[in-house]
Amino acid sequence: MLYLRRSASGVQGLSDVPPSHPRYASLLTREKVVEGVELGITGLNGLIAQGRGEALDYLLGEKTTPPAMEAERAAAAMLLLAERPILSVNGNAAALVPAEMVALARKVGAPLEVNIFYRTEERVKRIADLLRSLGAERVYGEEPDALIPGLDHARAKAARGGIFDADVVFVPLEDGDRCEALVRMNKRVITVDLNPLSRTARTATVTIVDNVVRALPNLVSLVEEMAGQDEAELQSILERYDNISVLRRSVEEMISHLSDQFSALEG
Repeated sequence: MLYLRRSASGVQGLSDVPPSHPRYASLLTREKVVEGVELGITGLNGLIAQGRGEALDYLLGEKTTPPAMEAERAAAAMLLLAERPILSVNGNAAALVPAEMVALARKVGAPLEVNIFYRTEERVKRIADLLRSLGAERVYGEEPDALIPGLDHARAKAARGGIFDADVVFVPLEDGDRCEALVRMNKRVITVDLNPLSRTARTATVTIVDNVVRALPNLVSLVEEMAGQDEAELQSILERYDNISVLRRSVEEMISHLSDQFSALEG
């Protein structure tokens, strides 16, 4: 049985979903985004983005595939090797994986920076306050003092000492034009994107084709596991990594999963 609630804002959502429900994980994830909207952390457009991502996750079989795990390992190596890493947080990331973002930042010695497309200073502050409440020590974004060249919208705003000066930028759930702009600044960009054909996926240095709610816990675990490796070992992981191959194999995973589903129907 599903239990419906009505929030103070009048938005009806799901709560106390029984683990036996076949869409348990998906329903809880959706509610996190809805709650993010209610709390003023996530924009309404984030609901659309969540739905689009969930549809693509169906094609993957809602699991972390071998190419995604390869990308996550490369991302962990890149973050551990970085001199000035930074983790960028938007509204959906703040709703879905805020504690994991804080944990990852702590383990790689990186600050976090709030960067949102539909920017209001109130939303930025709410996200920054949330991250601090979860233990984040350094959070940028409330007082941007630089602009990313080539962008004419709010996501151009950046902080010196944060994204503007970083050598490696982790940008889950990213916009393609900012990803391109960051690469033009000679930054290495790690992204999480369920669409292997998106502009972000094709532009980033390392693209993790996975659901962010799986990718972030995986990254935290991998950083813990790999922290003891020496620099040469980590560098070797990056030298062997081929992002185009990972994207191609991710598409093949989707095709294979669809084929299996059709075979099951015919059987």
